[in-house]
Amino acid sequence: MAYRPEHMKFGIFLAPFHRVGENLTLGLQRNLRLIEHLDELGFDEAWIGEHHSGARETIADPVAFIAAAAERTRRIRLGTGVLSLPYHHPLMVADRMLMLDHLTHGRAMLGVGPGALTSDAYMLGIDPTEQRRMMYESIEAILALLRGDEPVTMETDWFTLNEARLQLPNFTKPHLEVAVTTTFTPSGATAAGRYGIGLLSVAGASHDGFTRTWGWVEEAAEAAGRPTDRGTWRVVLPIHIATTREQAIAEVEDGYSRRAYIGDLADEHQSKAFGEAFGATGLDVSAAIEEGGLAIGTPDDVIEQIEGVQERSGGLGGILCLAHEWADTQATFRSYELLARYVMPHFQGQLPRVQQSRDWFEGSFEHAFGRGGAATRRAFADAGQELPEELRPRAERFEDSKAPASADGGGA
Repeated sequence: MAYRPEHMKFGIFLAPFHRVGENLTLGLQRNLRLIEHLDELGFDEAWIGEHHSGARETIADPVAFIAAAAERTRRIRLGTGVLSLPYHHPLMVADRMLMLDHLTHGRAMLGVGPGALTSDAYMLGIDPTEQRRMMYESIEAILALLRGDEPVTMETDWFTLNEARLQLPNFTKPHLEVAVTTTFTPSGATAAGRYGIGLLSVAGASHDGFTRTWGWVEEAAEAAGRPTDRGTWRVVLPIHIATTREQAIAEVEDGYSRRAYIGDLADEHQSKAFGEAFGATGLDVSAAIEEGGLAIGTPDDVIEQIEGVQERSGGLGGILCLAHEWADTQATFRSYELLARYVMPHFQGQLPRVQQSRDWFEGSFEHAFGRGGAATRRAFADAGQELPEELRPRAERFEDSKAPASADGGGA
């Protein structure tokens, strides 16, 4: 049986993905408005990306973006999604994130990865084949700095720490949450198991993909003598909701067919590769939904699709909506509202008491309307008035109820 948390976390994974040719300043402002919208709707978290090339994923510094978003929001947690560790000295990462921990009053999270775009690594003179090894070394240093048990001295071929320590105490105890991204390779899942940190899956939505991913986590955790926790595992899923399935598909079809998250790249190989990242091949929305790589349709459709992800994965702690711009802004914002109103309650324990109360009310006529007619007559009699003719059918309807009246004759 799949693991099911009492409160599944819902959030977004904001790269972001903008179309080339649009005003970039307005795009960033739209991203900030989206975070505000999610905060008002009660979403749990937002993870913000770091990219330096390609002209589509235009947030270069997620820490700066989070600082701006934190001032506009009250409750939503904000994480780097993800910070490419080989691009940064680990002391700077830990120090800046600890400052965010204080500025956000504990709402900051550190998501890390090796770096997704080889073009970024090329500009920085970093060998892509070394990035995963560099990520492991950086995670080890950052966690040691955040724990603060003792000064950290560490030497690698790309950074040095000499009796390093952080000035600020941790606002979040024992320290802010740390999570690592994973795609098709074992590196991210291995890091999650080895270091006991969370996992952000941005690919591998098939049953086999999930099984491999969590298998890598468990294998590394066992070798390190650590427990595993599915509650810290989030999966990124493209989601769009409308009042009908046909409307939902129509709203995203054009943007999806052009792969808005890779802009106007027409290369067939790249389109296929990006599609497979979410378990979807080709450019047909309906086919991609059937393959399980997209959750698009009505609220009920998306509930069913997320339930499928839960079963295929064996259970996880959170769903992160891939923040695409396949639909226009109004439809996109409405989709998030429908998700918050009708989908999230299904996975966050909000419905059982409501449903139980409704079922009891509808199935207990006598208790719900007990002696309502008598109470109505009594109210008019106590006022020295006759029961109006138009109210007599209602009073007679409930006259024979056998439920006991309250001591004061009811609340009429």
